[in-house]
Amino acid sequence: MSVIIIGAGPAGCEAAYQLAQAGEKVELIEQEAQPGGNLNNWYQLFPDRKSAQELNRQLILRLEHPNIRLHLGCMPTKIDRREGRFEVQLNDGALLTGQALLIAGGFQLFNAHRKEEYGYGIYENVITSVELENFFTNQRIQTSTGQLPKRVGFIHCVGSRDEKTCNFHCSKLCCVTAVKQAIELREILPEAEILCFYMDMRMFGPGYEEMYREAQEKYRIKFVRGRLSEASENKAKQVLIKAEDTLIGKPLKMTLDLMVLMVGMELSAGSRQLAEMTGIEKATNGFLRVKDPHFATNETNQKGIFLAGSCSSPMNLTDTLTDARSAALTIREYLKHIDL
Repeated sequence: MSVIIIGAGPAGCEAAYQLAQAGEKVELIEQEAQPGGNLNNWYQLFPDRKSAQELNRQLILRLEHPNIRLHLGCMPTKIDRREGRFEVQLNDGALLTGQALLIAGGFQLFNAHRKEEYGYGIYENVITSVELENFFTNQRIQTSTGQLPKRVGFIHCVGSRDEKTCNFHCSKLCCVTAVKQAIELREILPEAEILCFYMDMRMFGPGYEEMYREAQEKYRIKFVRGRLSEASENKAKQVLIKAEDTLIGKPLKMTLDLMVLMVGMELSAGSRQLAEMTGIEKATNGFLRVKDPHFATNETNQKGIFLAGSCSSPMNLTDTLTDARSAALTIREYLKHIDL
């Protein structure tokens, strides 16, 4: 039997491989020119600092399995169900058929332009966490004037837990990503002052709390509990910020040579379109709703349509791969009992 998977990020790649290994034929669709999804933009992973690109290569190498057919640069334009089978029309004219459909469309990062008060796209030395990852990849950390930054501030929860942006959910990864990036920055800039402005430190994963403690004790990262209230720019292109340290109850005002916005996760535009095309329900957090949060985490309200990865909720990479394997097992069980 054949399975159609939409999305060749980590979840889609892992689910495709697991299904292929079990003898299922897989049609894997990816709208970009290469698989890997958001993993293509990352430098190192937490908590072990493993190379993101090395893991990405391992995932992509598995796609050479003879049971997997990869469709790059393709998007579904129409999805129909006929006599228990799914027909997916692609923008290149191909028509794919399968007994099950897996959506692994993943997430997109919050558009920092929507937080105008932080000055992204206005002030030259305000960047996002993804752009900082690219700096790490190129081993080049500098301000817009070509100087090494002497003081860097990380701003947590940009586009998460924020009523103004209508994102009430926690993206789960911003805190630990900030800690990881602060440590990486310290290794490159041993004399710089590095600060993290946070709401709450949510270090939920194995090894995360230890990394947070190490960031303070070994790497001298400063953590300030308080949300940024205002940002502006001076003539030297430094970022002037106003915040409050809520632990001591005092306002803060300082200049930053570089300000990094820890952008959160939202449901990807592609996943939203797929939900509209298939009738999948959305959850209150804006992601796709699973059939049951305990016993059917990969199933949807539509028979034969399944979910994997962060299209159903924010997940780290470890949880994403685990969820993909779970989805593959769920689909295999479904195919065994399908009424052909």
